[in-house]
Amino acid sequence: MYLITVFGNLLIILAVSSDPHLHTPMYFFLSNLSFVDICITSTIIPKMLWNIQTQSQVISHEGCMIQMYFFMLFAGLDDFLLTVMAYDRFVAICHPLHYTVIMNPHRCGILVLVSWIISVLHSLLETLMVLTLSFCREVKIPHYFCELKQLIQLACSSNFLNELVMNFGAGILGGVPLAGILYTYCKIASSICGISSAQGKCKAFSTCASHLSVVSLFYCTCLGVYLSSAAPHRSHSSATASVMYTVVTPMLNPFIYSLRNKDIKRALRAFFQISAIEKCNSPGLKKGLRTINC
Repeated sequence: MYLITVFGNLLIILAVSSDPHLHTPMYFFLSNLSFVDICITSTIIPKMLWNIQTQSQVISHEGCMIQMYFFMLFAGLDDFLLTVMAYDRFVAICHPLHYTVIMNPHRCGILVLVSWIISVLHSLLETLMVLTLSFCREVKIPHYFCELKQLIQLACSSNFLNELVMNFGAGILGGVPLAGILYTYCKIASSICGISSAQGKCKAFSTCASHLSVVSLFYCTCLGVYLSSAAPHRSHSSATASVMYTVVTPMLNPFIYSLRNKDIKRALRAFFQISAIEKCNSPGLKKGLRTINC
């Protein structure tokens, strides 16, 4: 699953970067989302695979803090990028004549940069506050990675301020993007209903169907994690639910965006054809004993 996630998202990035027709805001945000999906799984899964291989569940305090920091960073980025992509679809459907002016390259870069800055500052704040807590010499974390809430609950010192900041940050950084996505899709649905032809409605809906699927998958799994962690003595259920948005969702995203997307499939075919031609024209193959018909 980890290899499928990495190679699938890499193919999306390569397809977008290699095809000039895909140098648009929508695919720019999609390539950033694919990069973040690779990063969020690489923060957790390699360490988990190493633990399975060595039959050792030990992680150092420094390693735990680093893993927690990068996980919160990329999870926050995932959330913000999905919100930015919803805004992009809102502008494309509700204001099509002004789309190229509103979603210019400069503004797209600013939106991604602001997402990075907010995610970096939030994860840095949470990590620094965890570093002020006192822990026992050996702590057993009932999870497969260093998750913020689990660490705060295992602290030996007072964790009231950490709980307050964590819940406030989750409410703001989780609730505001979700509210923005819901608002944009209400506007999109209203605009689609105003289209007279059925073909026009289908075409408008198809441009945001993949994003809507990814958003639903992401927030449903996050909601499952929240509900399972809120229940007492359900840490195993929380860990199981966490697998959905740390492993399954990043793995499914390339399939969701590529299977029904003609532009991505065309770009991938062109990319592999160019790679095959370059391989056939390489000097090493030309000097071979056999003639290869390219």
